[in-house]
Amino acid sequence: MRILVVEDDQETASYLARALKEAGHVADLASDGEAGAAMAETDDYDVLVVDRMLPKRDGLSMVDGLRKAGHDVPVLILSALGRVDDRIAGLRAGGDDYLAKPYSISELIARVEVLARRRRSPDSEAVYTVSDLVLDRLSHTVTRGGEEIVLQPREFRLLEYLMRNAGKVVTRTMLLENVWDYHFDPQTNVIDVHVSRLRSKIDKGFETPLLRTVRGAGYMIRDPAR
Repeated sequence: MRILVVEDDQETASYLARALKEAGHVADLASDGEAGAAMAETDDYDVLVVDRMLPKRDGLSMVDGLRKAGHDVPVLILSALGRVDDRIAGLRAGGDDYLAKPYSISELIARVEVLARRRRSPDSEAVYTVSDLVLDRLSHTVTRGGEEIVLQPREFRLLEYLMRNAGKVVTRTMLLENVWDYHFDPQTNVIDVHVSRLRSKIDKGFETPLLRTVRGAGYMIRDPAR
């Protein structure tokens, strides 16, 4: 597995790289946010490990920029800021997981490996279809009735999870853990906002709505004809 570590403290960066290599992985280093973004955009990494406080460009800005450019590489954010609000800010910026300092190196490696495993999950189908809605994981495209729908990376992950569980109620907890990688409830309306945006893109203008809110339970995407 190939990992990019973006860390400005040279001693910490060397320690992380050595530990990852001892665990059997390849680790590249970048010492600031601008260099990290450039490497992430041009090279193919399985996971990014990004320190929040970086020179030239901070870690959250770097990750947010990658997400807006369409990059979906999993990101583990490291930070000395460990309050709930800090973790939420990191996850909202596009991070997939957040680890507060001080941390155990074994836990960091475990989290990195989990993020990579989720991304390449072998039991995931290449294409999901619900009625005339089609999501292609390989080309990272979504169409409905042959019309292409442009989604942001988080919207794509949300739709992929819903379609993978088509016909089943998906709870908020399931979405928090599998789409946002939250292992706590941030007590925000982040799910409602993303579901609303997704619904407007895949249902608005089409005769048959596919994405339903199941009151008191969660959400479901299904083919009404079935």
